[in-house]
Amino acid sequence: MLKQRIITALALLAILLPALFADSPHPFLVLSIVLIAAGSWEWGRMNGFNSSQSLLSGLLCAILCGFAWWAQWTTESPAWVWWLAGSSWVGLTAWMLSRGVEAWTLWNRGLRWSIGLGLLFLAWLAMAQARTASIQLLLSIFVVVWAADVFAYFFGRSLGTKIFSRKLAPSVSPGKSWEGAIGGLIGVFGVAFIWMQLAQTYQWPGTNFFTHMWQHGPFLWTLSLIFLTAMSVVGDLVESLVKRSAGMKDSSGLLPGHGGVLDRVDALLPTLPLAMMLVVWI
Repeated sequence: MLKQRIITALALLAILLPALFADSPHPFLVLSIVLIAAGSWEWGRMNGFNSSQSLLSGLLCAILCGFAWWAQWTTESPAWVWWLAGSSWVGLTAWMLSRGVEAWTLWNRGLRWSIGLGLLFLAWLAMAQARTASIQLLLSIFVVVWAADVFAYFFGRSLGTKIFSRKLAPSVSPGKSWEGAIGGLIGVFGVAFIWMQLAQTYQWPGTNFFTHMWQHGPFLWTLSLIFLTAMSVVGDLVESLVKRSAGMKDSSGLLPGHGGVLDRVDALLPTLPLAMMLVVWI
């Protein structure tokens, strides 16, 4: 399993890195459409669609992304797009998690599919806008999720339930602890501070999320990092909830050793659009 995970990760990096660091954002935008379309295909399967319907789901998502690109939303999108992203992720997912796994299956299947398709599209649009603005902006948003995940793992392994007796969300993801979540937040603060210092010292091109928020005050910087870290956990929990309702361990087997695309990007799905919402508004 470990060997398979490493081989898959190296293969993905060999494809993603040249596209990400290309002079034009276009290669990365094309590749990201392919990935988000695969995620939409997985979403269809997780909500009871058959093979043909799931393929159409992926195709429709790709068409929506292509239309947004054609309409130049990858540079600037209407203000209502980020209002929709914010209200959907904060309000809808809070309601989903409070109701639990069983309640999700009671929703109309078409409604469940539409919600997922919309959230996947918003995540792609945010990723496309961030990459079009600057590579550093996109990577700094990615780093929030990566740091939260890595530090949560190590804090959770070493301190899990030793401080707080109750798990974070036992009915949805029994492995997650409050110690891990708090450790992830500490890691995000540390990485954000180091990133700002390096960006200033070495004059990295473009802007980054951390410096952008710091320019509007330490208080707003702190709140934004807490918010994004919390929502990265929410993204992970939401995907776990949907998989449990579908009786699936992984969203698919597209990425050997890693599961599916949604298994790899679940925490990014809310973080990307909400980060861009903050960048655009502030």
